[in-house]
Amino acid sequence: MPPKVRKTPMRMCVGCREMKPKKELLRVVRSPDGVVSLDPSGKKPGRGAYCCYSADCLKRALKQGQLDRQLEVKLSADVNQALTDTMDQLLREAEK
Repeated sequence: MPPKVRKTPMRMCVGCREMKPKKELLRVVRSPDGVVSLDPSGKKPGRGAYCCYSADCLKRALKQGQLDRQLEVKLSADVNQALTDTMDQLLREAEK
């Protein structure tokens, strides 16, 4: 009997709208108390949306209001800046 082949979970990036394996994407989460943050582990509770590990994709998702729609919340300029700063920090850490 051949070994069982597992399906790779796929998710759509909210910025570029491409389907990619879930492990290649970064989760943006709105926690039950309404705080929006990046979730590199993918384990935080709450409503999630997925974005590529790319500042351009995140910027496009914020500009077009895709994250607002997916997370069902109106994001403030402060939250947008915090998400952008966190993404920049994660990308710098990944380069090292």
